[in-house]
Amino acid sequence: MLDRSSQLTAAPIPDYLRNVYSWAYLTPWLTGFLDRQVVVQAILWGNAQRLIGDVLAAVKPGDRIFQPAAVYGSFSRQLAERIGRDGRLDVRDIAPLQVALTRQKLAGLPQVHVACRNAVDPEPREFDAVACFFLLHEVPDDVKVQIVQAMLQLVRPGGKAIFIDYHRPHRFHPLKPVMRRVFAWLEPFAMTMWSREIEEIAGTSAAAFRWSKRTRFSGLYQTVTAVRV
Repeated sequence: MLDRSSQLTAAPIPDYLRNVYSWAYLTPWLTGFLDRQVVVQAILWGNAQRLIGDVLAAVKPGDRIFQPAAVYGSFSRQLAERIGRDGRLDVRDIAPLQVALTRQKLAGLPQVHVACRNAVDPEPREFDAVACFFLLHEVPDDVKVQIVQAMLQLVRPGGKAIFIDYHRPHRFHPLKPVMRRVFAWLEPFAMTMWSREIEEIAGTSAAAFRWSKRTRFSGLYQTVTAVRV
């Protein structure tokens, strides 16, 4: 059943979220437009389902999954359906509006538990997998480090953390200048994903994991998997 007992005001909304992403995540009338799979597919230049597929291929029925932030579109529903009713999907988000929207769209899925929580400070549990889908590029660099390290701490022995995010595109990628402008206008924390590896962001925590990376769409996106050894 959906976890409705958790307080929606579990943690204050960070300044960077209010100052940079209020329009995208804290504005009720706009969320109804953005929270559609067709919009997500367009924003990701037609690659959303392919990237979701990378996550689905990495998990199995019965898995316990942690998702550190709400995701627009059908990502969470597809993930919940993949693990089935014998699995568990814990979704957390720092914004009460996003928590409410996620609960509403995933109603009827007893394997899903949604609550308000900051990704840098998750509940101390163990999961078969962590699915971090396009979160890192939206937070300041120091918060990137905190989130990656916090997510790795949740992974059980033999489990994995899956990070999907932007990546430096190939040198002559036709969308490279376009994405630079998009980042400058809307995503001020995203350029770090072009210059730093997620394994590097993990710091000393990386040593306990076996890392692999796959890029898509001529390098613009990456799927990074860290398996605890």
